[in-house]
Amino acid sequence: MSVTTDDGTRVPAAALLLDTKCILGEGATWCAQTGRFYWTDIEGVRLWRYDPRDGRSIFWAMPERLATFALCADPHYLLLGFASCLAFFDIATGETRSIVDVEPGMNTRVNDGRCDRQGRFVFGTKDEAAPVQPIGGFYRLNHDLTLERLALPAPAISNSIAFSPDGATMYYCDSPTRVIRACDYHADGSVSNDRVFVTLTDATGEPDGSTIDRDGGLWNAQWGGRRVVRYGPDGVETERVDVPTAQPSCVALGGAQLGTLYVTSARVGLDTAVLADDTRAGGVFIATPGRRGLPEPVFQGVPA
Repeated sequence: MSVTTDDGTRVPAAALLLDTKCILGEGATWCAQTGRFYWTDIEGVRLWRYDPRDGRSIFWAMPERLATFALCADPHYLLLGFASCLAFFDIATGETRSIVDVEPGMNTRVNDGRCDRQGRFVFGTKDEAAPVQPIGGFYRLNHDLTLERLALPAPAISNSIAFSPDGATMYYCDSPTRVIRACDYHADGSVSNDRVFVTLTDATGEPDGSTIDRDGGLWNAQWGGRRVVRYGPDGVETERVDVPTAQPSCVALGGAQLGTLYVTSARVGLDTAVLADDTRAGGVFIATPGRRGLPEPVFQGVPA
């Protein structure tokens, strides 16, 4: 499926897969080991899972808002990034085991996160006040379950965390700035050479969740822009996918050949009149853009 723009360009378009009406769908993650797609509804306080083999989706109610998560080397567990802390989640029993509080005493919560190529969990936080201020941080949970802060600028709303195929470049953003940044990411965990990767130039949209394909392209969901955009390793736009809802939020490349683009979305902040027209808001969408993804890195730490 595709649409034609005013200048005659053919653009792939995403189609609705699941009409889940998530309040704030996020955290799109494909598990190559099990062939299932996971995501979270942050404000709905639910973790979702979809199996394309039988078309079934299920969810788990969470004890608090689940902002982000990661697959684990032990497939019985997920690493959860709750609003206030990190925890392990036993998929079979639903039991959670707390690891560490994040920014205690601050009016912030955990937001976006991904594992680096060494299997450590990198994530950021966001300001819970309005208007948001750059008071958060970027952190890494190491294999031994120690938490350290990365030497990166404080964000108001952290997003777009992703890593190049060789793991040597980290991408991230502070969404309100409309700039996606990159930095050199070293095997010892240090960062350097922080720089602008791309500045959004469309009239609408802020950078939200991202994923990397096997050619090193960064796919970014653009909140408020009704689109997912791919940027090559040089920061130049190469493709875009139209998404038929106002607030696409996160992306993953999955499916048997890692060629299906999964896109989560949100209803939060949309009034009744807008939702009457944007009836698919909060759903999960898919497209086949002709690129292949990489297996999602898994967290290598284990529950104590």
